[in-house]
Parts: sequence; structure tokens; C-alpha cells
Amino acid sequence: MAQPFVEPCDRGIIEAQPCPRALGREIAPLRRRMVLAACVLASSMAFIDASALTVALPKLRAFFGADLASVQWVLNGYILALAALTLIGGALADQYGKARTLAIGCLGFGLSSAACAVAPSIGWLIACRVAQGISAAILTPSSLALIGSTYPKEERSRAIGVWAAASALTTAGGPVLGGWLTENFGWQWIFAINPPLALIAVVLLFAYAPADQHSARQFDFPGAAILASGLGAMAWALSQIGPDKTGTASGVTLALVALSGAVALAGYAFWEGASAHPMTPPRLKENRTFVALNVATLLIYAGLSIMFFLMSFDLIDRRRLSPAEAGLVFLPFTLSMGVLSRPFGALADKIGARIMLIVGPLGVAVALLLLAFGKNASLALGVVAPIALLGIFFAVLVAPLTAAVMSSVTDSDEGLASGVNNAVSRIAQLAGVALSAGVASYAAGYQAGLIVAAALAAAGAVSVAAMMPPTVRKHTSVSG
Repeated sequence: MAQPFVEPCDRGIIEAQPCPRALGREIAPLRRRMVLAACVLASSMAFIDASALTVALPKLRAFFGADLASVQWVLNGYILALAALTLIGGALADQYGKARTLAIGCLGFGLSSAACAVAPSIGWLIACRVAQGISAAILTPSSLALIGSTYPKEERSRAIGVWAAASALTTAGGPVLGGWLTENFGWQWIFAINPPLALIAVVLLFAYAPADQHSARQFDFPGAAILASGLGAMAWALSQIGPDKTGTASGVTLALVALSGAVALAGYAFWEGASAHPMTPPRLKENRTFVALNVATLLIYAGLSIMFFLMSFDLIDRRRLSPAEAGLVFLPFTLSMGVLSRPFGALADKIGARIMLIVGPLGVAVALLLLAFGKNASLALGVVAPIALLGIFFAVLVAPLTAAVMSSVTDSDEGLASGVNNAVSRIAQLAGVALSAGVASYAAGYQAGLIVAAALAAAGAVSVAAMMPPTVRKHTSVSG
């Protein structure tokens, strides 16, 4: 995850937790605040690491002398583990306790970050990034769930506001911090900042977290393994697109790997229908609105991932910006998101989510086309202005997307639906980064990639228009 934005349904995971006060658990205000601080620190590690790495990729590539197909696995090794295991991470938190699971995730993330910082080869770094992704799949859902299980419903808005502000700050500052660290100390320091944060979070959890509540959960490890193998094969096949990867032998290998990936994904769909404890229950597939929203998420986030991967190389390698200057270029996007998401969410409450989920992706598509055709324009006109426009229209769609996903399922499925939608956004990032690595090897790869990204965003709007009803009503079916 190298994009400076948070997942669409993170807030939904918090809001879906049962109210502790209703369960007879009253947690002292001081302990609540310290737990919130630990959760914010834990989430901030992932947000900073993800967004800061955006502007470090060109220097990292030069340091190892690696090609784009290898560099994309620095991102996709992390995203693959996170996408495949995030729903199991939520189940682990329920089974073994949210605070304990979060502490384990923080320790794993801190240790794997330290290993990334001293990586002697690209292969070592990729392996450590996979370990980071596994830790993040434990850390991310457990930190969100712990906030929800610590704060009563009537006090949750303030806690979510603190968490959202910290998320916005770290994602906005990540590229700037990453650029400054890379330019002055080296890309390794992006990873070196995580271990101290992890240690502080763990100390806070041990000192202040209330006694964990446990609930029996089953884990769909076979489903996660099938999904990871299918996604990994498809991502590798996409990354091998390019003029220097042609030929009979490589073409046959590419086709076989892509076919095996498709078979694995079909096998995952079959397994989820047969499993007694599926990660994605079949009843969700029967929910037309939920499917439409996730198709739109897949298309829009894939388009954005293409842009962010290509943009960092264009800014640093072609426009000759320093990593710190490149980090500043992303600020209009993240600031627009932070400032405008709440007002646009309020507007969606008045006029309905559907129109926002059509206008938003279409505006994103326009901004991506402006980036594509502004390749030879000045930095202000060709990059900064379209990036700001992109942030505005992305803010148009994020809050309505979260609300619509939560409204499309029953109350009991809200947490599951939020987790699935976040997993879909990560799968989209996996596909977008892999496709970018392949397309970028062509001479016109930057423009072609952004045009593809615009087409994907527009297709997201079409999927909403075609499949989502004008008004999203609370889903009541529990069959399947």
C-alpha cells in the first residue's frame, strides 16, 4: 500500500463494534484515551510507512539496481499479505482478544520494519515486506476494533474524529517525511521510524488496555491461502507485460501463470461456497448493492494505484524533482481529502450516495486524463492542479462509499462488510501496482497507464449507475 489514502471502510469497522456500555463494561476515561493513543500510533505506523514509501521508490530502485517488475513487489508483497489475511486478522482479534492481538501485530510490524531497514538485497526487502503485510493484517483490524470496543456508542464520534485526524495528518505528511528522509538519510530511515512507535504502542496497551473479551471464531486459512496464491500469480503476470518480456518461452510461461491465477481465484469462489466458515459468505454475493459497491471500489482504487506508482517515477526520474519536492506534490491530494471528506459526506446524506458515487469517479477520471495529457506541461499545470482536482473528487466519493457499504448489509454483517470492502481496495492496489510495473516499461507507459487508470475510474461510475438502486436501504436478508 503505497498510496497516500486510507481504506474506504476503516471507520465502518470501528462503528460496527458492540457498545461496551451496553454489555455492562464501563471503562475509565483515562484508560480509553490511552488505548486510543495506542491504536492511533499503531495505525500511524502503517499509514506513514505506506505513504512515505511512495516517493522513495525511485531511489530504492537505483540503490538495488532493480527493474520495475522487482520493485513493484516491494509494494505488492506487502499488499498481497494484507489483502489475503486481513479478514483472518479480524477473526484472530475476536478469538484471542483485541488488545493482545494488536500488541502482537505491533511487535511483528516493528521487527519486520527493522529488518527492512537493513535489507542487503531486493529479495530480502521483499520478504521482509511480506512479513510487514502479515503483521499489518493483524494490526489494522484489531486496532480499529479495539477503538470500537473501548468507547461507548455515544462517545465514539469524538474518538473516531481523533483517529481520523491522526490518519489524515500521517497520510498527508507521509510523502513529505519520506522524501525528506530519503533525500537526507536514505530510504532505509522510512522503515527505521516504525520500531519506536511500535514499542510505545505496546507499552500503552499493556498498561491501560482493559481485560480482553473473547468470542469463538473459526479461521478460513485454506481460503486465505487459495486467495493469496491466485492474487500473487495474477499480479506477477500483470507485472510481466512489456516490450522486454516477450518471446515464445516467456509468453507461454506468462499465459500459464495467468491461467493458474484465474483457476485459483475460481477455486476460492468455490471454496467459499463450500466452507463452513468462509471469509466472504455467499450471502454477500447475492446482495446486488453490496456487489456493485465493491466492483466500483475495485475499479476506482486500481486506477488510483496506477497513478501513484507511475507519478513518483515521473516526478523524480523525468522531472528531476528531489524526493522531498516530490512529496510536496502529493499534498494537494491529501489535504483536499482531509478537509472535504466530511462536508461531502454530509451532502451525501442530503442528496443520496448514488449520485456522489457517480460524480466522484467521473471527476477522478477527468483528473487522471489531465495528468496524462499534461505530461509535457509545467509542474503547476500538468501535475499540481490535476492532483488537487483528483483529491477533491476522491473526497466526493469516499464518505458516501463507506456509508453505502454499511447501509447495504444487516447490522450483524457491518463489520464483515467493512472488512471485505477494505480487502477489495487492497486487491485493487495489488492489481494496479502490478499493471503499472508492466505498462511503465513502454516508452509511452506513463500516458498509457494514466489513460487506463481514467478508464477504470469511469467504469466504476458506470458500475454504480448500472447496479446500485437510487436509494440504499438497510439490507434485511440473512439467507445464504
